[in-house]
Amino acid sequence: MEQQSQPHSRLVVAFFASVGHAATHLLTAFYFVIVLAIEKEWGRPYSELIQLWTVGSLLMGLGALPAGWLGDRWSAGGMMVVLFLGMGACSIWCGFAANPLALWAGLTGIGLFASIYHPVGIAWLVDSAAKQGKALGINGIFGSIGVASAGLVAGGLTDLFGWRAAFIIPGALTVAIGLGLLVCLKLGIVPDRPATRHHGPEAKGGDMLRGFVILTVGMICGGLIWQATQAALPKFFEERIANIAGNGVFGVGAMVAIVYGISGLMQVVGGHLADRYSLKPVYVLIYAVQIPLLAFAAGAAGMPLIVIATLMATFSGASLPAENMLLSRFSPRKHRSLAFGIKYVISFGIAPVALLLVSLVHEWTGEIGTLFLVLAGLAMVVTVSGLLLPDPRRTPVPRPVPAE
Repeated sequence: MEQQSQPHSRLVVAFFASVGHAATHLLTAFYFVIVLAIEKEWGRPYSELIQLWTVGSLLMGLGALPAGWLGDRWSAGGMMVVLFLGMGACSIWCGFAANPLALWAGLTGIGLFASIYHPVGIAWLVDSAAKQGKALGINGIFGSIGVASAGLVAGGLTDLFGWRAAFIIPGALTVAIGLGLLVCLKLGIVPDRPATRHHGPEAKGGDMLRGFVILTVGMICGGLIWQATQAALPKFFEERIANIAGNGVFGVGAMVAIVYGISGLMQVVGGHLADRYSLKPVYVLIYAVQIPLLAFAAGAAGMPLIVIATLMATFSGASLPAENMLLSRFSPRKHRSLAFGIKYVISFGIAPVALLLVSLVHEWTGEIGTLFLVLAGLAMVVTVSGLLLPDPRRTPVPRPVPAE
């Protein structure tokens, strides 16, 4: 018999879901900065070393489907323990790597274990939260903190203690958090069972299929926008704002951190809008605003580029609460983690395509700016397709009811 989440249990779930979101994004983004130091120490070309993350980034997407399936059928909390322990151990392994093959193995492991978070952690949070939009907005802030702090943590630890410490210290902290969650599960503070489901009316079969297909288009395009921007922004800043960031790795990392740090705080606004207004217009409007921002970024430089990049990241992150709530609305309750698994197979599985896109644009044009014109076109595709979504107001958000 499933039990509904008690208030204290919901707080614990929210805490570990949020910390897990931050850790996942930190450990999957910090290599973009650490690699700059490895390049100098090992004397290997950047193009070779950056490719070591390709398989890990691919597994971060492909692993989401089996992770979501296990989250539905085994234990959401248990899968989160595996997430923390696995990512942390692989990060520590990277810190002791003596050659590219060993480093590749560790990075691949980070990507595989990181695939657990989004299908399991988001569904875990959505199903336990009293106000889904607010919970997703706050959780989104922690994800942005992870992305933002990746540059600072990696740059700071590398400059102070070397690139190996930049892997080992965050890895050890991640393992410690996993052990803390394990203790909470053993003490019964968090129920050791699959994520609780909300009972109530679902979307009709036709609307559910149509909504899921349209959201899939949005997830492909949105995933490309997010992944390509995250990968390209450090290089873009190096090209366009060197007079502000300076010539060091830390300066570029700090600018990236500022962009994602400010934008992350605005995800609460996106969650508030998703709770208060109809999801469809919120989703469509947020992507419509991204079209001119991405187009303007292509020709911007200096301080205007920092402002535009911050707005780009803000609206990209603000779309997630509405998108996740729409996905929840247009997926069967008993397969919700699996539905989120499909989403993140797409969103993160598209990462190698995004990396290839960044590489090709830079190779063909000699700079990154043109990339953002392509991304503006993808935002337009999401805006137009989003107008075809079924009206989610016909399937109101159900409230949890006591199990019989």
